[in-house]
Amino acid sequence: MRLRGFSGVAVCSLLALCASGPNFGRALAAADLSSQKEAPAAPVDPWDGFYVGGHVGWAWGDSNWSGAGTSGSFGIAQPLDSFQESGSFLAGVQGGYNYRLPAHLVVGGEIDATFSTFPDPNGMTTGGVSNFISPVIGAASASENVLAAGTARARIGYAPDNWFYYATAGLAWTHNQQVLAQTVSGVTDTVNIWRLGWAAGVGVETRISANWTAKLEYLYTGYPDQSSYFPSNGVSLRSNWNEQELRAGVNYHFPADGVPTADSLSALDSDRVNFHAQSTIVEQAYPSFHSPYQGVNSLPGAGEGRETFDLTLFAGLRLWDGAEAWVNPELDQGFGFANTHGVAGFPSGESYKLGSEYPYGRVQRYFIRQTFNLGGESQKVDADINQFAGTQTSDRVVLTVGKFAITDIFDTNKYADSPKTDFLNWAAINAATFDYAGDGWGYTYGAAAEWYVDRWTLRGGVFDLSVTPAGGALNALSYGLDPTFDQFQMVGEIEERHEFWGEPGKIKVTGFVSRGRAGQYDAALGLAAATGIDPSLALAYSRHYDSRPGVSVNLEQQVSENVGVFARAGWANGQIEPWDFTDVDGTVEAGVSVTGAKWGRPDDTWGLAGVLDQISSAHQAYLNAGGLGILIGDGRLPSASTEKIIETYYNYAVTASTKLGLDYQFIADPAYNTQRGPVSFFAARVHWQF
Repeated sequence: MRLRGFSGVAVCSLLALCASGPNFGRALAAADLSSQKEAPAAPVDPWDGFYVGGHVGWAWGDSNWSGAGTSGSFGIAQPLDSFQESGSFLAGVQGGYNYRLPAHLVVGGEIDATFSTFPDPNGMTTGGVSNFISPVIGAASASENVLAAGTARARIGYAPDNWFYYATAGLAWTHNQQVLAQTVSGVTDTVNIWRLGWAAGVGVETRISANWTAKLEYLYTGYPDQSSYFPSNGVSLRSNWNEQELRAGVNYHFPADGVPTADSLSALDSDRVNFHAQSTIVEQAYPSFHSPYQGVNSLPGAGEGRETFDLTLFAGLRLWDGAEAWVNPELDQGFGFANTHGVAGFPSGESYKLGSEYPYGRVQRYFIRQTFNLGGESQKVDADINQFAGTQTSDRVVLTVGKFAITDIFDTNKYADSPKTDFLNWAAINAATFDYAGDGWGYTYGAAAEWYVDRWTLRGGVFDLSVTPAGGALNALSYGLDPTFDQFQMVGEIEERHEFWGEPGKIKVTGFVSRGRAGQYDAALGLAAATGIDPSLALAYSRHYDSRPGVSVNLEQQVSENVGVFARAGWANGQIEPWDFTDVDGTVEAGVSVTGAKWGRPDDTWGLAGVLDQISSAHQAYLNAGGLGILIGDGRLPSASTEKIIETYYNYAVTASTKLGLDYQFIADPAYNTQRGPVSFFAARVHWQF
């Protein structure tokens, strides 16, 4: 699938700077935040030269329309909902050029592309809806939402020292979706339109490090009347669009020679701020396979090709001694196979449970981390993603509070942890039974504590579950988090670090207990048999407050400087439906990771992993009766077996910051069904970061 109107590669390329940087990992390092100042990069004049950057913001405005014998208007501001991550939030990228004139005057130009958040359960992003009664089509509703927008503007202003005060004006465009629906008959038209207009605004920008600036900008965009025809309704509506935005952003300013360095990219000359970024594109496909039948949640037997893209900014601020605040705005786009259905060990960790043809903006993480040093050996910490440079002691306590992924802290593994840099399969990068709390993207609100002492670490945390378990029926809100915190999860972990034959290794035991309203498979089957309703509905109707526990073991062991092995095994209560991850009640995983030093490619990596996943007999009976799980449900499961996964990948280091990867997966008995499959999955991955 290719993005209509935009290319994920094009958006990525806007920020794809060629620079060296450390390898990306999902785990948030528990680093002390004491200052360790690096040698500053050569300063640049931010008001003279090229720059690129990103922004987030909020939009409001209105639209006036007429047609079908009536007229109306609506506001386009939608309230922000932090548990659904919805509202008239926006995120985007920009690039431009400044030219300094005498007397502190600066002129230049800027282009940008901006994207709305993922639609809320009512299908709204930045937009609105108008309900009306027409003499032509009766009771109806007309709505319009922003899919993507952009501007091309001139900037002129005054730049004394490290500040730039400017005015801006130019051309604007927006690509919107309009829906006209009749209330009684249900006749509905959906039309995508391009609007062209103008933009004007003011802003202020200030230097925050040698190469980085931060800005705050107000922008007004106006689009004149435009007519749209809705064929099923047989009417046309004419409307305008007026939008105002308040944006906050950052820009990276290129050195005079145009060659950025790792230090200048990461703002390491500042004790107060830290910036990193990453972008990952995955193209994945599978050919047709043996499929005598398929159900609602099946992997289509005819074969599919899918693509995913993301671009993330990791922005940090030191607060006080030992404290950091981090925010990670992100652009996402793309789909998983069958809208992320069909295999319990799903083949791409880069695809979420919800997908979109157009890029959309989210703030995946915003959290505060506090480190208390307790003594012991002092250790140097390098700047990295969501980590400041500094020092820490071997004995310490680390507290993390906010929104993040539980797997940033728990069940991490050096060799099998991130779909951006190693394995892609869900069951390879985490224990498949670790049903960790999260929204449809895998992030949640909560708090975690880590206590490091000698060779041991104890971790514990409490986190918010989703509104309802993500499988089955009646789950329109399942990708959102519970705003009452009435449903929650407790996670604990003990880690032991050791040396085996002089090589370092770790063993982790992770346990969780989810507390919330979930169904039991036996009870759901009984209700379905007694009433004749669908098993998925029976599971939803029979939910009551219950506990679902699980435990897993995680091993990583370096064998030599260039070879490491890893293994996981896990169990979860298979009588109760899982909440937020996938449909697995038992799992075993093992594998090896090898760097390319032996063949003269020390920055390359090859990996091989094997995974066995299984479900309980009650879970099998539920699926055989036609029930739906989080990711699977073929409509029947008369002959169940273990789901078997083999995955191998090779990452080729183009530069220290850019890697090209090839990945192959073989999955036998997908969704535990011996009557379908096996399936081969092929993937190509491009990962860039600084």
